[in-house]
Amino acid sequence: MELVSPGLGLVFWMTLSFLALLFILKKFAWKPILKALKEREVSIHEALKAADRAKAEMEKMQLDNEALLREAKNERDKILADARKVREVIIEEARQRASEEGNRIIQNARESIEYEKMAAMTGLKNELAQMSIEISEKVIRRELADKKNQQEYIRQLLSQIDQTN
Repeated sequence: MELVSPGLGLVFWMTLSFLALLFILKKFAWKPILKALKEREVSIHEALKAADRAKAEMEKMQLDNEALLREAKNERDKILADARKVREVIIEEARQRASEEGNRIIQNARESIEYEKMAAMTGLKNELAQMSIEISEKVIRRELADKKNQQEYIRQLLSQIDQTN
């Protein structure tokens, strides 16, 4: 029952023990504990500052990245536009070259056809002239087969010559 209603001796020794403990703690432990707490407080404060700086840097980097991304997109769009222009120029040049080549081939074909046509016509004329000469020779030989027809034909030719002179 002494714990519920402590005696004067117990209170005295408890107080003396508490004060001795408080003195020992103050002399040996309090300064290192406070120093450790202060160091901890400083390190936490510095860590918070570093975190704030890192956050600001991250935001700046994010803005820089967004600017770089926009710049890259603009550059990509410009390159694509240039590529489209170059493609159009190349296609137009190819179309023009193909058209010129087609026209040249058509012109060569027309010239070749005209040349072949002229050659065929010349050949036909020569052949027709040769056939006419052969037919004329045969007709004249047949008509001039006897002497009487020859003499009469000569007289006709002479009279025609006289009339023209």
